Amino acid sequence: MTDDPIHAELDARAAAVEQQVIAWRHHLHQHPELPNRELRTAAFVEQHLGSLGLDEVRTGISGHGIVAVLRGGRPGTKVIALRADIDALPVKEESGVPFASTVVDEDYPGGPFPVAHACGHDGHTAMLMGAATVLAGVRDRLPGTVLFVFQPAEEGAPAGESAGAARMIAEGALDDPVPTMAFGMHLGPLPNRYVAYRIGNQFAASCMVRIVITGQQVHGSTPWMGVDPMPAAGAIQLGIGQLYRQLSAFDPVTVSIGHIEDVGRFNIIGQTVTLWGTIRCTVEEGMAQLQERLTTLAEQSAAAYHCTAAVEYLQDVPAVHNTRAWMEALLPTLRRTVGADRVFEGPPTLGYDDVSEFVNRYGGAYVMLGAQDGELTADGAVRPAPGGRGLVPNHNPRFYLDDGALLQGVRLHCAVAHDHLAGAIDPAG
Repeated sequence: MTDDPIHAELDARAAAVEQQVIAWRHHLHQHPELPNRELRTAAFVEQHLGSLGLDEVRTGISGHGIVAVLRGGRPGTKVIALRADIDALPVKEESGVPFASTVVDEDYPGGPFPVAHACGHDGHTAMLMGAATVLAGVRDRLPGTVLFVFQPAEEGAPAGESAGAARMIAEGALDDPVPTMAFGMHLGPLPNRYVAYRIGNQFAASCMVRIVITGQQVHGSTPWMGVDPMPAAGAIQLGIGQLYRQLSAFDPVTVSIGHIEDVGRFNIIGQTVTLWGTIRCTVEEGMAQLQERLTTLAEQSAAAYHCTAAVEYLQDVPAVHNTRAWMEALLPTLRRTVGADRVFEGPPTLGYDDVSEFVNRYGGAYVMLGAQDGELTADGAVRPAPGGRGLVPNHNPRFYLDDGALLQGVRLHCAVAHDHLAGAIDPAG
């Protein structure tokens, strides 16, 4: 790839906003909001975007989503959508940083919940705000259009609510102009400022599961006069641990129950028990088979205890699929921007991300950006760096980010945007 003088200017402009990006990230980290409730976060982002002289800032999309439009000053037909997610998690933070969240959402369905950015979305948002700043400063030399997409509810809205990437598309947020590429990155427990990519499914397909087990309410002193749904709930959970043996061992899957609701009391056997969980499949075609197996398990296990089970599958999210053609077109830009020795093919993951709705629809790619104290071994494995803080997975209360990774993220957004608009990142050649 021929180096363009603008690359050096993009890097210099990114370095100039680094401290502001870090300050934005700290502010967002201290003021997290749960999916579909990102009102203050959206206002914070909108205020900054409004100061950049962009062509358009569209708000109120899919709840609190934002799409900002920057039309370059040179002729060009390419349109790139750069995406960041803005929501947080119902997690009590234990990171120990001085800007840790103490927020508690008293009104969220199922709450109250402590709230924290335990998945890096505060960094994603701050990096894209920084990229918007940099690219707006060179708009006269951009041959095309950049869409800055700030997406709500990536972690999934409460059951019964719609939100996220699919709803943004359904509301026409990216119809004018239509992207010719979508790009984003996810911060996580990889060596700091390294980029991991994967050809094929970068993230798994997923869905939310709700299993309602119904018995007959009765006093705790006379269980034989009612039907206790709790043993059926236990049997279903034990059975879930064996479902993997009914599917190919070469295509990893997982079913996890993360929340249980009971309407009983210490001396009342309740009428119902509700299990909430998630299914993940590395091979998307396996989702229907796994759902069928889980439904059979739940219904038959409940029947064995004279209960019934109703199973629902909600919030389907397709796998994030990086095609070989897009990744091979993208890799030269990644390697030039962060260094060839810092770009590696990462392991598969059963995490999900509904950026898949953008990447799978418009083309493009999604990568991982390391932001923790890790190192890459000679054989390509990732391990904790000696003397560091270790590698802490996303959604863990102790999850942390190294602020030093944020500049790398801004640089990547800007480089990928410029190179796609200039025609250097094009799987059609």
